[in-house]
Amino acid sequence: MILPIVAYGHPVLRKVAEDISSDYPHLQKLIADMWETMYASNGVGLAAPQINRAIRLFVVDTVQMFDGMEQDEKAEFPDDDGIKQTFINAHIQALDGEEWGFNEGCLSIPKIREDVYRQESVTLHYCDEHFQEYTKTFTGLTARVILHEYDHIEGKLFIDHISALKRKLMKGKLTDISKGKIKVDYKMLFPL
Repeated sequence: MILPIVAYGHPVLRKVAEDISSDYPHLQKLIADMWETMYASNGVGLAAPQINRAIRLFVVDTVQMFDGMEQDEKAEFPDDDGIKQTFINAHIQALDGEEWGFNEGCLSIPKIREDVYRQESVTLHYCDEHFQEYTKTFTGLTARVILHEYDHIEGKLFIDHISALKRKLMKGKLTDISKGKIKVDYKMLFPL
């Protein structure tokens, strides 16, 4: 089932999400719905707060990003082939490497994109959809998408990483989004 994406201004986007257990109600259905919602919205990642659940759960598919790239673009990320992965109860163990900029957007903040600087790699401790535990390091674009989704479970948004001046300049657009004064080709849940 395709779920509505929570729009900027909704309080759930600012909550620090809680860990869950394997007996979380209808977890496998929720994960399947998140994948379906992400693809229907043309996203590469989706976090549970974006579908109005303050739990530490997100899904990422960066394989589709790499499939659409030219060889020279792929060469910029030699250690990153992309992943398709569910992350439950993720917690950062380490951030490494130089910060680098990349233009980011967010399904909860449609039609706004900005350059965001993030570190090259992230080491996460997390569980998959079967509650198998892992500690893995991710790099490149995959690390960036993971960090973007991780921000959501920490109550942060990508616009928190840009200057106060840029945020001030986009205030009108953000207000319009929170009031539902925006057209997108996916279902949204607006706070006002």
